[in-house]
Amino acid sequence: MASEGNPVCRLCRREGVKLYLKGDKCYSRKCPVERRTYPPGQHGQGMQRKLSDYGVQLREKQKMRRIYGVRERQFRIYVKEAIRRPGVTGENLLQLLEMRLDNVVYRLGLAASRAQARQFVSHGHIRVNGKRVNIASYQVRPGDVVEVDESARKIPPIVAAVEAAGGRALPAWLEFDANEMRGRVISAPLRDEIDTDVQESLIVEFYSR
Repeated sequence: MASEGNPVCRLCRREGVKLYLKGDKCYSRKCPVERRTYPPGQHGQGMQRKLSDYGVQLREKQKMRRIYGVRERQFRIYVKEAIRRPGVTGENLLQLLEMRLDNVVYRLGLAASRAQARQFVSHGHIRVNGKRVNIASYQVRPGDVVEVDESARKIPPIVAAVEAAGGRALPAWLEFDANEMRGRVISAPLRDEIDTDVQESLIVEFYSR
């Protein structure tokens, strides 16, 4: 399981945007990013120096890693695979991250955050095409059916997540049946179907240095 080991709200404040790491809190007025618009730490409210091109690229890379909860070594593997695939490298990278099982579980609304989705997957609560999968980085494919194991459908955090997600928009590349706690991957996501607030081209430039 990928984990930064830091209070997640501090990570959002460091990047200056919501990374949606805390579940429902990110959608409420309690979100620290809205109340404290400066970085954490003793000198957070001081003058912020202008970042170099390298610094801007680094911050964008760190932001994407933290959004998807991926460690540096694994992130580099995704970048290499994105470069190897035909098409636009930045879009390939985003697509690889979006097609992770933990992200799909989160996008379907079966978990309040990607961290919680990873926990559900690792605990064996999620099935793909009828088979239990406990690897969060598992790559789903178009046509795959992702659902909560029948024995886990009454677990309070899962029930609460599905109820809370009722007001969130479902990505166009997914379909979901809340009553059955079952979703299906319609297609691989296109860039305009991914709402992740990152400039993926800067990340590609960072690894091309």
